[in-house]
Amino acid sequence: MPNSVFFYSNSIVLPIILYTMSKRIGEGFKGERAIILPYNIRDLLAKNPITEQLYVTHIGYYPFAKYHYRKREKGTNQYILIFCEKGSGWIEFNNEVHRLTREMSFILPPNQPHAYGADDKTPWSIYWMHFKGSKTSMFSQIFNKIIDTPVSFDSRNLDRILLFEEIYQNLEMGYSIENLEYTTFCLMYFLASLKYVVQYREVKKPKELDVIQKSILYMKDNLENKITLDDIAHSVGYSSSHFSNYFTQKTNFPPYDYYNQLKIQKACSYLQFSDLKIKEIAYKLGYFDQFHFSKSFKKEMEMSPKDYRKKYNP
Repeated sequence: MPNSVFFYSNSIVLPIILYTMSKRIGEGFKGERAIILPYNIRDLLAKNPITEQLYVTHIGYYPFAKYHYRKREKGTNQYILIFCEKGSGWIEFNNEVHRLTREMSFILPPNQPHAYGADDKTPWSIYWMHFKGSKTSMFSQIFNKIIDTPVSFDSRNLDRILLFEEIYQNLEMGYSIENLEYTTFCLMYFLASLKYVVQYREVKKPKELDVIQKSILYMKDNLENKITLDDIAHSVGYSSSHFSNYFTQKTNFPPYDYYNQLKIQKACSYLQFSDLKIKEIAYKLGYFDQFHFSKSFKKEMEMSPKDYRKKYNP
């Protein structure tokens, strides 16, 4: 039978259910994955001018980690990151117990006693890694505390998990210096996504767009429609002359030239990833005919649409 132990954290009593020692396990979960880098590879990482800044020594994923429990009286000589994908668990550190639930992370410092484990009723699934390096202090603001990244339409939590997978899969492919250096940059990005949550989410965050952004979005939404400079200017509430001067000042391109560049960009996508005929692409993008389209395309891309397709979609 489990024993209920009560810990105190920030004046809140947290009941943590701990199982008897016979049921506590550190690993061995169905579907688990883990990579532990050999010591000679860690020595290489510590000497390489790129990887010595920040590198992974252990990495893995424990799904539905029932009875998961670890206790280290003296800690370990790496930082430990635990990211709770779902379920719940707890981390005991510095005489406090922190409860982790879905989309929460915690980074334990090296050489400090700690313990952690899964909740008995809703055991966690966790992504975890050990890391070290000379530049770990860049991320000191997110150490030793709960990092909460709740699910929302702009959370990008799946992107963060995919980034974790990139680290794992590159290490799984072997320890070439290219793989190791790449994982260093991925790890930096992963940690930065936790330190700079607002900036990380900015990609998908709706915001008050400025005049330039609004006008470009209007252009992109109308690449396959016939619109005029007046239409673009009116979409942001400007007169044509005022808008044209302002847009050119900010982007170094007249607005209609910019619009045509976006059309060519879209044309490149059609040529590379579709089976549309060149004349069909010209028609979709509002050109008078294939001749005018080809002329505009060659001006921007320095090759004809036909040559572009031959090169990138053979």
